[in-house]
Amino acid sequence: MNISTTRKDFMIVNMGPHHPSMHGVLRLIVTLDGEDVIDCEPILGYLHRGMEKIAENRTIIQYLPYVTRWDYLATMFTEAITVNGPEQLGNIQVPKRASYIRVIMLELSRIASHLLWLGPFMADIGAQTPFFYIFRERELIYDLFEAATGMRMMHNFFRIGGVATDLPYGWVDKCYDFCDYFLTRIVEYQKLITRNPIFLERVEGVGVVDGKQVINWGLSGPMLRASGIQWDLRKVDNYECYEEFDWEVQWQKEGDSLARYLVRIGEMLESIKIIQQALEGIPGGPYENLEIRCFDREKEPEWNDFEYRFFSKKPSPTFELPKQELYVRIEAPKGELGIFLIGDKNGFPWRWKIRPPGFINLQILPQLILLWEKLIVEMVIDITEIQDIHFFFRLESFKEIYAILWIFAPIFILVLGITISVLAIVWLEREISAGIQQRIGPEYTGPFGVLQALADGTKLLFKENLIPSRGDIRLFSIGPSLSVISIIISYSVIPFGYNFVLSDLNIGVFLWIAISSIAPIGLLMSGYGSNNKYSFLGGLRAAAQSISYEIPLTLCVLSISLRAIR
Repeated sequence: MNISTTRKDFMIVNMGPHHPSMHGVLRLIVTLDGEDVIDCEPILGYLHRGMEKIAENRTIIQYLPYVTRWDYLATMFTEAITVNGPEQLGNIQVPKRASYIRVIMLELSRIASHLLWLGPFMADIGAQTPFFYIFRERELIYDLFEAATGMRMMHNFFRIGGVATDLPYGWVDKCYDFCDYFLTRIVEYQKLITRNPIFLERVEGVGVVDGKQVINWGLSGPMLRASGIQWDLRKVDNYECYEEFDWEVQWQKEGDSLARYLVRIGEMLESIKIIQQALEGIPGGPYENLEIRCFDREKEPEWNDFEYRFFSKKPSPTFELPKQELYVRIEAPKGELGIFLIGDKNGFPWRWKIRPPGFINLQILPQLILLWEKLIVEMVIDITEIQDIHFFFRLESFKEIYAILWIFAPIFILVLGITISVLAIVWLEREISAGIQQRIGPEYTGPFGVLQALADGTKLLFKENLIPSRGDIRLFSIGPSLSVISIIISYSVIPFGYNFVLSDLNIGVFLWIAISSIAPIGLLMSGYGSNNKYSFLGGLRAAAQSISYEIPLTLCVLSISLRAIR
């Protein structure tokens, strides 16, 4: 560890080992100078299950159920690389239909992996909502996997020379529906995240890695492409049938955390484009090369001996691997996933070496922290604290002041419109109530009595403050204030535009409901604090009235107004 010798009061903190289902099995020994991380040593290798040695003592068919455990987030890719190596060693041809099915499954798995990257990434920097959104789409992908393979995660779907089964009836239509739906969800992610100023402040310019560094450190995947290197193995190696589809390599040149986020968002869109083209052009024919069952079998495997003849289960077919060596690679969601394979004219590989992308990408972590002057980690400080955006201090000209004022113009118009709408609703409520009760209320202020509600409120403000002698003065005084304050605060959460944090309609409406629901509590406090059963019943009636139709009516007006200005 590279620790400065000028200071002696550093703090050593263990981050991890994490649970396998969270950030991966990773332990970080972090050196802190206050809240600044000055050094970080990644400790890798936890939960090592000897996957390479297991592969060297199994046939390929026997080993296939193991490989999905390499990476729970991208299970299809581990199966693909496991069968691609023997296929290239034995020069085995894959039917066109099987290759299209493989591409569809790989791209669905890429989307699922990127989604489960996006959710925890946003949670780590203080945004919890996307963490729940991504599981909504990810479950739909797993539904497609379950329908095609019978399993949601551990599929065992790829085979040497093809896939295990053909796509079931109706699966293609369901996949079309998912693609159309997911495109709308990507737009939602971009509205919620990409232009959020707090998100931009926390990722822009953080973790910068230039093109020379990523090449020297052997990084791959989004880490590589976010630093200006247009390198994607789907374009470079042309494996499967990717060259038949029209798609673009997603890349950015900034090399920071924002660039890596944009690359992954773009890759999900490109994956949808590839899936739609594959679904449209998927050919007929076999889904597996049945000829491989007839050649390159191991001559006399051990289980043909006498003591193995009475197994109740039929043994797996074995294929003799040629005496050659090969490195095969594919573009996994995290980067280059490769296998170095050596055959020895045997059913078992002589050597099976895995090149995992995440393991290689983590090498640069200590170097990144040494490059950054200040790295704030979510486990060191409370990242949920909203940082101030001091944009008023950056005004340099009247043009900028005019731009700031122009931002508040729609706010004023919207607040005025909502206020007028609420007054109209109250007037309509009084007219309907008077008609039902066959009486005429005091509707004299303004044309047709529209401003009577405003006049009543003004009169109430200047009315003599009467406090019941036997009541709870604190509750009786706080109750009305709580109701009024909640109504005023509710205006502050209305989403007005991309310059404000709450620029999403759904979030703004939910927050408005949460804040405005405080008002009935104030009414109940006032009724209870009066120490009079009739006043308390009046408070219950007012709270019930507010909950039953006043809040929903105002909510409808709010939603219509927001949709109108968008």
